[in-house]
Amino acid sequence: MRDFFVGVNRMKFYAWASVVSQILIVVTGGLVRLTGSGLGCPTWPECQPGSLTNVPELGIHGIIEFSNRLLTFVLLLISILTFVTVFSFAKAQRKGLFWTSFVLGLGIVAQAVIGGVSVLTGLNSYIVGTHFLVSAALITVATILLWYTYGKKVLPANKSLKNVTAVLYPVGIITVIIGVLVTGSGPHAGDAKTPRNGISPDFISHLHSYPAYLTLGLVLLQMFLAFRSNAKVTSSLWLLVALIVQAIIGIWQTRTGLPIELVTAHLLGASTLVSLLTWQQVSRGIWITK
Repeated sequence: MRDFFVGVNRMKFYAWASVVSQILIVVTGGLVRLTGSGLGCPTWPECQPGSLTNVPELGIHGIIEFSNRLLTFVLLLISILTFVTVFSFAKAQRKGLFWTSFVLGLGIVAQAVIGGVSVLTGLNSYIVGTHFLVSAALITVATILLWYTYGKKVLPANKSLKNVTAVLYPVGIITVIIGVLVTGSGPHAGDAKTPRNGISPDFISHLHSYPAYLTLGLVLLQMFLAFRSNAKVTSSLWLLVALIVQAIIGIWQTRTGLPIELVTAHLLGASTLVSLLTWQQVSRGIWITK
């Protein structure tokens, strides 16, 4: 326990907590929508007019929605503790840690506001989608924070390997964005009265699969190039496994009528993939170099 109070160890804990909590808030937010609890608290910032907290009249949906709102304060606490820890370091040690921890704090506040707007607009699918995409951006920042915390290790990579890696993130994010549109066209709107985005579910699901398979192909090519140049492939292997699992879950959920359990697992997979794709960019020296 004494070791925790050493700045570096404490920073590693908070960096991991930032990544994990940003992923989990996506999952719990998804459960709010999947259980039809998106308007469990029908207004914002109050849960209902005259009460900041959940009341018995709102039932189980109110409990689920209000619980998710409370988790925002957990994320905010983690970001504050992270920022305070970074600020305690000498100026030379703060490089990369200061802006990432600061952006995480601002992003969490922005997410709370976007969540409020989604409630006030009756769970407009595009606002809800934006809510997820901002979470994806925060997962990206949290992963960069983790990379800086562990000493900015850049793996050797030749030009071909770097070029393939550089394409991975944008293609992966395009897959995620189209996946958001798939969600907006499907049955899990967050509330029975919420309209969908009007896009054909079959069409958008097929469109979603093309960049997903392209991402998978790029990872295989990346691993081939890494083997040829004797570069490390551990992070690529994790990404490959996550992509395969995500593809299996995606096909399975589509063919079984989108059960809540599989959709939740797909959300977890998408959030994890954003983090793994980000790690590829920083660990291969694409976005940031020492």
